[in-house]
Amino acid sequence: MSSSATRFDRGHTDDLITFLTASPTPYHAVATAAGRLEEAGFRQVEETAAWDGTTGGKYVVRGGAIVAWYVPEGASAHTPYRIVGAHTDSPTLRVKPQPDSGAHGWRQVAVEIYGGPLLNSWLDRDLGIAGRLSLRDGTHRLVNVDRPLLRVPQLAIHLDRGANDGLKLDRQRHMQPVWGLGDDVRAGDLIRFLADEAGLDAEDVTGWDLMVHPVEPPAYLGRDRELLAAPRLDNLLSVHACTAALTAVATAGRPPAYIPVMAAFDHEENGSESDTGAQGPLLGTVLERSVYARGGTYEDRARAFAGTVCLSSDVGHAVHPNYAERHDPTHHPRPNGGPILKVNVNQRYATDGTGRAVFAAACEEAGVPWQSFVSNNDMPCGTTIGPITAARHGIRTVDIGVACLSMHSARELCGAHDPYLLANALVAFLK
Repeated sequence: MSSSATRFDRGHTDDLITFLTASPTPYHAVATAAGRLEEAGFRQVEETAAWDGTTGGKYVVRGGAIVAWYVPEGASAHTPYRIVGAHTDSPTLRVKPQPDSGAHGWRQVAVEIYGGPLLNSWLDRDLGIAGRLSLRDGTHRLVNVDRPLLRVPQLAIHLDRGANDGLKLDRQRHMQPVWGLGDDVRAGDLIRFLADEAGLDAEDVTGWDLMVHPVEPPAYLGRDRELLAAPRLDNLLSVHACTAALTAVATAGRPPAYIPVMAAFDHEENGSESDTGAQGPLLGTVLERSVYARGGTYEDRARAFAGTVCLSSDVGHAVHPNYAERHDPTHHPRPNGGPILKVNVNQRYATDGTGRAVFAAACEEAGVPWQSFVSNNDMPCGTTIGPITAARHGIRTVDIGVACLSMHSARELCGAHDPYLLANALVAFLK
């Protein structure tokens, strides 16, 4: 890679760090992405309003999900879409409906485990709290306490001599963070504190969706700063790349051959079954309404979907130097080796040979190297929004991503160049 490419690559990853820091929750990630789309000339459309068939960039926000698309000049009602899909949520600890708790002189916050986090990675770590406050008038306000506020304290080795031989954490009893001292636990304390942080009257707060997050900032790692350590790489790395790619294509001054789309869903980490998840109707509804707003018919909708391709972008596993036997012996994705093509013949990933050819063509167009990932036969792999998107909408879908270590940890690790390489591949695919 040339020195100029390296500088540009570092700039992209610097921007990813800014995005991650500004996005401790799905709601913040959506707001951050929407702000960048607005700067690129996109405009928000409300789902409750009538849509028109005008060209240009538009986006819809629903909770922790966002779908954005760009209709170029000359697009017909049956012009196919090129979609990049991702998800905004990450495994974490989420605040319960009655959050104020405590025992033995400690004040604590009651939390529920969200998704499948590596629980030990949340121990003895300085945590903030962020999310969405729902107000009496039906509006919402984002809140972010991005400073050390909570901590899940680990039991000292003196009281658990076998901890290093196999730590066993009870999800209910051992994962409740402390945030102060006192025997007088009072209902409403946490919400009063957060309302004050957000400049609100606590009496106006009638609901909340809150979660904790590590406050240690993302950082370059290694002798040559070739690695990136950060929270929420799964999967805000892809959301950032989607946003960057879509805005680049929309502002390039050359109409793309397809209608480029980014779809960032919530709730992937717990199955995608929600009105903002990939199992829900959000993406299909947006695509169909866009066809009909341009004067299309059901026949146009069918033609558009038949020619559509989706890249489902999510992180995957880099080969682990300490556990290489857990990986397939002939597939060892490496950091900074370019994006990975994820394959599973049992449809945990949606990639097939035709999809592989589409992805390979995009990488070749962008001058980006790429790698293949397949799980060890003795290690059943996870899944993504890819198979869901393919099955629900009848859209050819290809699963891709960036190779990382420590997936589902409070702090994950990837190659510092890979986010840039992924984004460039996405630009080539969308245009």
